[in-house]
Amino acid sequence: MAINLHAGFAVHPGAWLRAELVEPHGLTVTGAAAKLHVTRQAMSNLLGGRAGLSAEMAIRFEKAFGVRADTLMRMQGAHDLAQVRAREGEIEVERVAA
Repeated sequence: MAINLHAGFAVHPGAWLRAELVEPHGLTVTGAAAKLHVTRQAMSNLLGGRAGLSAEMAIRFEKAFGVRADTLMRMQGAHDLAQVRAREGEIEVERVAA
């Protein structure tokens, strides 16, 4: 039996990373970027929810904080799907007959 979750449960991984890892470790955006060897802009875009989490960034967070990259990628996928589900009525397709 499939479990249906409300789209509100799909949190952008950047917001979660900021609240659960970056800030509790006393890091700023600049500090987190330095630790993960990425640009401040890339980190800011992710943590601010303006960019999605890439597989490479997920690995960087895994190496730095110990959180599983596959878990973070599932979080990103759930967020992306929830965003599209919210506007799925706008998506037009033609059904393919079997």
